[in-house]
Amino acid sequence: MGKTIIEKIIEAHCGHAVKPGDIADVKIDARIARDFGGANVVKNLQDYALPIDDPSKTYFTFDCNPGGSDQKYATNQQICRIFAREKGVGIYDINQGIGTHLAIENGIIGPGETLISTDSHANILGAIGAFGQGMGDQDIAAAWANGSVWFKVPSTIRIRLEGQPAPRAKAKDIAFAILKKTGANGLLGYAAEFYGDIVDKMTLADRITIASMNTEMGGIIALFPPNQAVIEYCSLVMRKQVLGVYADPDAGYAVEMVVDVEALLPHVARPGHPEDVVPVESVAGIKIDSAFVGSCTNGRYEDMQEVARILNNRKVAPGVVLKIVPATDLVWRQCLENGLLHVFKTAGALVGNAGCAGCAAGQIGQNGPGEVTISSGNRNFTGKQGRGEVYLASPATVAASAVAGEICDENSIPEKPAIFLGAARAEKESIPRSKTASQPNQIKPLEINGRVWVIRQDNIDTDMIFHNRYLAITGIEQMGKYTFDNLAGWEDFAARAHRGDIVVAGKNFGAGSSRQQAVDCFKSLGIALIIAESFGAIYERNAINAALPIMSAPLVNYDIENGEEISVNFQTGEIIRTKNNDRIKGEAFSDIQLAIYRRGGLLQK
Repeated sequence: MGKTIIEKIIEAHCGHAVKPGDIADVKIDARIARDFGGANVVKNLQDYALPIDDPSKTYFTFDCNPGGSDQKYATNQQICRIFAREKGVGIYDINQGIGTHLAIENGIIGPGETLISTDSHANILGAIGAFGQGMGDQDIAAAWANGSVWFKVPSTIRIRLEGQPAPRAKAKDIAFAILKKTGANGLLGYAAEFYGDIVDKMTLADRITIASMNTEMGGIIALFPPNQAVIEYCSLVMRKQVLGVYADPDAGYAVEMVVDVEALLPHVARPGHPEDVVPVESVAGIKIDSAFVGSCTNGRYEDMQEVARILNNRKVAPGVVLKIVPATDLVWRQCLENGLLHVFKTAGALVGNAGCAGCAAGQIGQNGPGEVTISSGNRNFTGKQGRGEVYLASPATVAASAVAGEICDENSIPEKPAIFLGAARAEKESIPRSKTASQPNQIKPLEINGRVWVIRQDNIDTDMIFHNRYLAITGIEQMGKYTFDNLAGWEDFAARAHRGDIVVAGKNFGAGSSRQQAVDCFKSLGIALIIAESFGAIYERNAINAALPIMSAPLVNYDIENGEEISVNFQTGEIIRTKNNDRIKGEAFSDIQLAIYRRGGLLQK
C-alpha cells in the first residue's frame, strides 16, 4: 500500500517507515514560541538546564500582543528578547505579525517540511503541503533542546470538494461547508487531504483559510497538495527550487469524504460554536455593534482586497466599530502602498498593526458584555473574544454587515444602515475561591481510586477550561482557582473539587488553543485523572507531557453520577465502579505516556 502525505513527511523526518498509530521521533525544521507561551518555554529550558539544538531553526514571534500593551505580556516579551540575545535565537518582534504566516512569507518553512509552534493554528502550514502542529510549552522546550519531538502518526481522511460555489461564496464559506459536515470533532485525531477541481485552482490565501479552520474540526492538519502557483511562490520566498510532497495513488485512507459545494452561498457560524453553520439569510437583520476582519484565518492581502472592494465609497454604519488587522507587516504595507488603508480609514474603520488581534485577547478585537460582533476569525467560543456574542463569517460578509449595521451578505446591503440603540447587558465578574495548591505527589501510582465529577458535554474547549484572560499567569500554584471559570454551570468547580478527584467528560475534551495552562490548572488543584471519550489532539499531548493522567473511555455514556467512586488502572485501562463492580474498558497508557508519567513530565530526566 502507498503512503499518504503526512506519512511521507513523517518518514522523511524520522528516518524509517511508519504507519498510522506508530509513535515516531520527528525532526522539526522550524520551532516557534509565541509571546504568551515564550516565557514559559524559556523557564522550562532554564529550569532543566537544556541547550538549544539549532538557533538558526528556532524563533520567537510576538503576535498575540503586538505592542506590548499589557504589562504581563510586555514582561514575557522582554524575557524572550533577553533569552534570544543570549542564545542567538531568531525573533520576530511586535511589528512583524502572525508567526505561522511569517514562516511562509519568509521562506522559513516549505512544502514537505515540519514546524511546531505554541499556536494551535500552526496547521495553516498544510496550505503549502507542510506539516505544522500547535504544541504546548513543554513540547516546544523539548524541540528547542533536542531538535525533535515524539508524535503519533495519524490516519488520514481524504476529502473531495465537488461542485462550483456561487460567485459571492468565499473560501471561508467552503470551510463552513466542510465544518458543517464534520462537526467540531469529525476530524479529531486525523490528518486530512483535500482534492477536487476547485482545490486545484485555490489560491494560497484560500488554502490558508481552510487549513486554519481544520483546528475547529478537531483535525491534526489539513494538507493541500501544492499546485504550481504554490510551488512557484515557495521557491521564490525560499530562494531555491522546492518540490511538493504528494500522496501515492494507492495510499490508504481511513475515510473518504465528499463535500458538495455546488451553488454554495455565503454562510455564518452562530455564537458559541464554529460548527453551528447556517446561511447568512437565516440570520440576516440581526443588529451588530462591531465587526472584525483579521486573524490567521482571514488576514491575508486577498482578504483585505475583498473588504476594500465592499467599503469603497461606503461608510461603516453609525454606532458600529469595524476593526481591521492584517496578518503580517508585509500585508499591512501592501494595503498602504495600494491605497487600501485610505479606503478603510475613509469608510471609518480602525486599522491595527499586524498580529492575531482579538483571538488572543491581546489586541483590538475583543468585545464587551452584550456586544454583538461579526468576525472573520476562526473561533467564536463563549468568552473567547470577550463577553459578547460572536458570529463568524467571510471578510466580504463582515464588511457588508459593517456597512449595513446588521448581518447581511454583499448582495443585500440596504440603502440606509440599521441603527441599533439597544443597551448592552452588564455582567458581573465572579471568580470562585480556591484552595491553596500543594506540590504534586512524587510517587506515581499505576492504579488510583477517586470520586468523579461528570460533565456530560462534548467539545469542552480550552477557553472553557482556562480562559485566555488569565494567559499571562505562569505560576502553576495560581492557576487552579480559574479552572472551568468559563464553563457554564461549573464556574465554582475549583471551590468544590478535592485533591484526588477525577473529571469525566465527553468527546473532544480540550479542543481549541494550545495553552498549557488548561492542563496545569488541573495539576494545581490536584486532580488525579481526566477521563474523556476523546481529547483534542494538542490537549492530549500537553497532558501526557505534563504527566497529568488522562484516559480515553466512554465513561460519560454510563449512568455514573457526581460523587461516585471508581478505581482506574493506567496499565490495563480497566475502570471499576465501586458501587456495583461494573468494569469498563478504557484505553491503557501507551509506553511513552507511561514513561513520561513515571518520570513526572517530558522534561524530567
